[in-house]
Amino acid sequence: MARLLFDKRDDYLLNIVNDVLTRDKSRKGVRNLVLPYLHPHGIKEMAESKGLRIAFAVIHLLESLEAGGVDDRLSALRSLREEILGAAGGSLPINTARVLLTIMKELVRAHGNERRQLELAHDFRTAATGNPRIIRNQLRRYHLLEMPEEWNQATFDDHVHDVNTKGRKTSSHLIMDAWIKGIRRLRVIYYNYVEAKFAVELLEAASIMGITVRIGIEFYTRIHNRYAQLIWVPRGFPDTQSFLCFLADNQVAAFMSEGKAVSRYQQRYVWEVLQVFNDRHRHALRKAYGCDLQPIDPDEFAAFVGAGQPSIVHLGEFIHKKMLDTLKGCVASMRERYPSADPTRRLEMEGLVDEMNRLDSEALIEKYLHPSKNPEIPDPAIPVDSSDLPSLLKLPAPELISRLARLHSAYRVTLNLSNLRVEDVLELLYDCEGAITRLEIFNLKDYSEGKTAHIPQIHELQQAVNDGNVMHLKGMIRAMIGRLKAGSGNRERIEKLTMILHDISALKDAYRGTPLKARIGSDSTGRAPRVHGMGLAVEQTLPLRARREITRPSAATRMMIPIRVEVFRRSTFIPRGNPSTRKQVFFRLMRVLPGLNLLFEKRLNDWVIQEQSIHMESPGNIVTLGGIQKAGDNGLTLNPPEKMQGRPRLSWRYLNTGVKNALKVLIGFIPAFLTFYLTKDWWLLAYFGAVIWFGITGLRNVLQSVLGGGGIRRSPLLRWNDYLSWERITDSLLYTGFSVPLLDYVVKTLVLDRAFGINTTTNPIALYACIALANGLYLSSHNLFRGLPKSAVFGNFFRTLLSIPIAIAVNATAGRLLTLFGYTAVDLILQKWAAIISKLASDLVAGLIEGTVDRYQNIQMRWRDYRTKIAQMFDVYAQLELLLPEKDGLDLLRASEESGEQLKGEVADLYRIIVINSLDLLYFWMYQPRARTAFKAILENMPPEERSILLNTQFVLQNQRQISLLFVDGLVGKNFSRALAFYLDRSTEYLAALKRSL
Repeated sequence: MARLLFDKRDDYLLNIVNDVLTRDKSRKGVRNLVLPYLHPHGIKEMAESKGLRIAFAVIHLLESLEAGGVDDRLSALRSLREEILGAAGGSLPINTARVLLTIMKELVRAHGNERRQLELAHDFRTAATGNPRIIRNQLRRYHLLEMPEEWNQATFDDHVHDVNTKGRKTSSHLIMDAWIKGIRRLRVIYYNYVEAKFAVELLEAASIMGITVRIGIEFYTRIHNRYAQLIWVPRGFPDTQSFLCFLADNQVAAFMSEGKAVSRYQQRYVWEVLQVFNDRHRHALRKAYGCDLQPIDPDEFAAFVGAGQPSIVHLGEFIHKKMLDTLKGCVASMRERYPSADPTRRLEMEGLVDEMNRLDSEALIEKYLHPSKNPEIPDPAIPVDSSDLPSLLKLPAPELISRLARLHSAYRVTLNLSNLRVEDVLELLYDCEGAITRLEIFNLKDYSEGKTAHIPQIHELQQAVNDGNVMHLKGMIRAMIGRLKAGSGNRERIEKLTMILHDISALKDAYRGTPLKARIGSDSTGRAPRVHGMGLAVEQTLPLRARREITRPSAATRMMIPIRVEVFRRSTFIPRGNPSTRKQVFFRLMRVLPGLNLLFEKRLNDWVIQEQSIHMESPGNIVTLGGIQKAGDNGLTLNPPEKMQGRPRLSWRYLNTGVKNALKVLIGFIPAFLTFYLTKDWWLLAYFGAVIWFGITGLRNVLQSVLGGGGIRRSPLLRWNDYLSWERITDSLLYTGFSVPLLDYVVKTLVLDRAFGINTTTNPIALYACIALANGLYLSSHNLFRGLPKSAVFGNFFRTLLSIPIAIAVNATAGRLLTLFGYTAVDLILQKWAAIISKLASDLVAGLIEGTVDRYQNIQMRWRDYRTKIAQMFDVYAQLELLLPEKDGLDLLRASEESGEQLKGEVADLYRIIVINSLDLLYFWMYQPRARTAFKAILENMPPEERSILLNTQFVLQNQRQISLLFVDGLVGKNFSRALAFYLDRSTEYLAALKRSL
């Protein structure tokens, strides 16, 4: 039975993943697999499988959360994005890539659990086919919402943390997870300062994954007896380098040093709480649960925090991690006494274990680490007048913002509303004279903890300020003054509010041209299982299936937050075609004709968010992308479940692919064979009708694959069956088998012939039209069931209508041939073959149409591949020209090829990159479907000078000695022999073809 589950390829993928996990990460050959200039569809396909390359890139991101290795992580992230998008197929390539990346992460984390790893390896390979139904099932399995393939969804998070503050993930890891969730805009918050090494990884990682990122720095400013938190977001930097130059400025560096002093002051509290925990709370834990926890080592805790800023969140998680093994030992001890204990004692033990199970990091913080549990330690969140107070904490909000404005003129300031009252916000808005431009109107963490009772009043104030409604503002301020007078409000605050009441016009004018906008964030750190994770989405911008998924009971872990925002869909039509091409006149003519303009215009859809429309409303239209764990669970129990004995159960999902494909064919063949066997009296149709039917389907798939992949002029290195997908063929055979009883017996015999008397004798046109219509409805229905895109559903319906005249022509031709050969009762014979004739006509049309569509898709993919490579080639060549301004780049390359001399320094590095690009272009030309068609079209539209440079740079491939040494040195890894042999065998043929192009 074991051999009926999984495939040899699953074992192979598992072996290479585990090989990457256990091998030395510093090995040069393996590290070169993430060399950024090696294309995922290029020469390295011959050295290592996609599974290994994806696994290696994921491991590089997940293996460490501490600082250091930034270049490696960014290189791995860049390679990972290319590999994962290159591995994705089908009509949902981006969603497929998200699923593949998620599965590979799980596969890496399941190291040591072979059964689980085999399941994930099989899931990875089946998902890589891009089958929409499989992809959507996997999205649900991993609690991911489907995102539009246009990647235009309104998804964001305006408050998240990475490992450099109190988050769990490195910047690269954070960006990768954001992309998996479908987030397109992030604002990452740092406390008091930001270092260049933090910023460069975050900004570069976001650029790689196409995510818009803002860096926010949170500062504390005193407002009466509490601190307000201002988030400063400097803007206007065109690239990462300009932001780094900004941080390197002397004034900025000095200011960041003051911020570091504030962080050190605030972190002192954490170390003091750690000491109190060792002295007091540790013994309380032992008394409550009978567990002897060893004192927490400060050095070990500091190593756990790594590059981050030590916080109570860190301390809670670290204590939980250290305590878990002790709790397991306590439960194991109780388990031994449990059977002999009396019923009362058993209930006590079960209750104690339940309580221990709920003791996660958040519970530890609430019970032992919260400021209320340690009143003897001064809480840094409460302002004090002290000589050792850092200078930045003494600055009032207007002075702090004034200093920030002198550092950089383009900026935004957001007021974090945690623990603030409406009168605090009013004072800050008035004192800062419009410098505060954003309010964090919704913080998901505060909302989950029930700390948002003050938000509705603040939101009402925001609306009144934006509307410039003097009467509303006046009423609100008077109500604030009244509440303070009725309570124990201090005179100073009452006087301040009274002054604002008499100067409402100043507040109104400060926001006349620039409205006070709202920001919404999760405050996610990746450490709190009972709080929703990172990411929010506007519901209307998601696909219909995702919106339905949100409303399902299984989606209870998601939450629709009580915020609503208006969004509008915007479409932009871009004319197709290059103005310099000869086809431009034709395109202009076609765009004028009604209905045809859609064929010659590219439509881009996006969403326009009306930020000024954000308001509190329940239910809202913003949904969380991250899930939530309702209750903590440490996995402790007095009755551990028994391990499963015996062989694993059979599962269709993990069935061996060969067995599964054979079963698909058999399941489809049975109804087809029985239909012909029981309804036909001619032995040929009775015994071989199903074989003929299946043969037509198989030939249609072959025609489609070969026509789409390369046709007659395909690469000589590829055989016709290299283009075939046997899983696609077996799926077709499965569904076509059930069409036989539908078309041949139900439609043709029962309905048309017996009920209406329509057959090849009475009305062949109506007969074939009705069979084609029924076939089209059947195809469309099972296409919908399989989750194929609407274009495929409609295409398969209408192609059956196109087959009607072909079926009639085949019927007429067959009738004449039968008559010519002297057969009688020709109409009776044709009636028996009518369904097969209709099937033949339909599949002929399908093969041509779908093959043409596959051809177009392959050409489009090659266009993308070539554009990437050619852009890299010209960029590197330009660097070579700039490096040697007095020499000609092509002459230098030719001289190196002719002399065989080794280049040195930066020139040698550029030469190596040109070689890598040329090897990838060689591989495209020889192996990738429709590469030659795409390359020739690109050359035709390229200016003569650029075409000459591109083609001449390829002749570096003549230097076989140097390039062979590159392979041996690990250019594509240790398994270089096949790639090297390919280069030596085929480079001459490739260069000869390029010479003809010149």
